[in-house]
Formats: sequence, structure tokens, C-alpha cells
Amino acid sequence: MKIFQFKSMSLANMSLANMSLANMSLVILLLCSNHIATAQDSDSLLKELQSGWAIANYQLQDKEQINAFEALIAKGEASLNSNPNDAKIHVWTGILQSTLAGAKGGLGALSLAKAAKSHLQTAIELDGSVLSGSAYTSLGVLYNSVPGWPIGFGDKKKSLTNLKRALEINPDGLDSNYFYADFLVSRKKYAEAKTYFEKALRAAPRPGRDIADAGRRKEIELAIATIQKRL
Repeated sequence: MKIFQFKSMSLANMSLANMSLANMSLVILLLCSNHIATAQDSDSLLKELQSGWAIANYQLQDKEQINAFEALIAKGEASLNSNPNDAKIHVWTGILQSTLAGAKGGLGALSLAKAAKSHLQTAIELDGSVLSGSAYTSLGVLYNSVPGWPIGFGDKKKSLTNLKRALEINPDGLDSNYFYADFLVSRKKYAEAKTYFEKALRAAPRPGRDIADAGRRKEIELAIATIQKRL
């Protein structure tokens, strides 16, 4: 009887174990489904932020432009509240904030620049190579654009370090070459800058980013024409 009872208890335990495994499988499946949904939402938001930035930056002006940037930043921040380790959204929230800071101008934009810096540094801590090193590019631009101490955190050495790192990650990229060339212009190294502007023009088109690519190429062509007068 004891043996029977033991076996019966074992069968009961096995049944419970099987139920537990089934439940665990269901939980794992739900978690995986949720992860996939989150990834899809993140990718969808990324595209929205990128296309929204391009429209606001190249097609809108004044209050409409500022409102568009603010709405996009709010979406990025809301997403990061629930998924704080999304490096891509950190990058683009930072890009939007830094662009808005430039659009607003003045010392009042410094808080936006600081917020952008925080997002870009977080993205680098999470994955510096994400989006072909865009965090390094944007951080380099910030360090070059913001006033230095005691007003702001601007730093030409840090700017150069970040822009060079971006070029190491994405040597043939449109933005990595454009912003490095722009830095060289600020240092009055016009001949060298022209070389990088021309390299930027040879960059491959970015899928789904037609407006941004067209706008950037116009900026490059204007920059080259300006440089030609100084050489």
C-alpha cells in the first residue's frame, strides 16, 4: 500500500508539474509576444520620429515647426518612460531636443540642449553603435554648438572626439561626413571640409528618409558653394 500510495503521489506531482510547465510555457509565450509587440511599436515610433523630424526641419517654420518638434519629443519621452533602455528612441529624442534648441535659440534653449545631451549619452552607454553611431554624431554637434563654460557645456575637443568616433563607426555616412565637415568649417579648415562634404554627397540613400536626404544634400551643396568663395 505504501508503494501504491507513493506512486499515486508521484503521479499527482507529475500532473501538477505538467500543469506548471504548461503555465510556464504560456507565460513565456505571452512575454515573447509582448516583447515582439514592444519591438514593433519601437520601430514604428522610430520611423515616426525620423519622418516627423524631417518634415518639421525642412518643411515647417516658426510656431508650426516648434509645435511639431515638441509633439514628437513628447512621444519619445512617453515611450522611454515605459522602455528606458531603448537606445534608438534615446538617440532620436535627443536629436529632436537639440534641433528644437537650435530653432528656439538663445539661453532659454540651454535646458533643451542639456536634456538632449543626457539622452545621447544614455544611448551611447546602452549601445554606442546604434543607428550607425548617430548618438556620437549628434553629441559632437551639441558640444560644438553650445556655448562653453561658464554659460554652457560646449567643448571643441569633446566635439571632435565624438565626431571622429561617429566617422569610425560610419565612415561613408551622409550625416557623419556632413557634420564632421561642418566642424572643420568652424575651425576654418575649408579645403579639408570640402573633401568631407563631397564624400557626404556620395553617401548611399537611406531607405524611408527621402525628405531628410534631400534636405541634407541641399545644405551640403550650399556649404560647398560657400567654401569655394573662401578657398
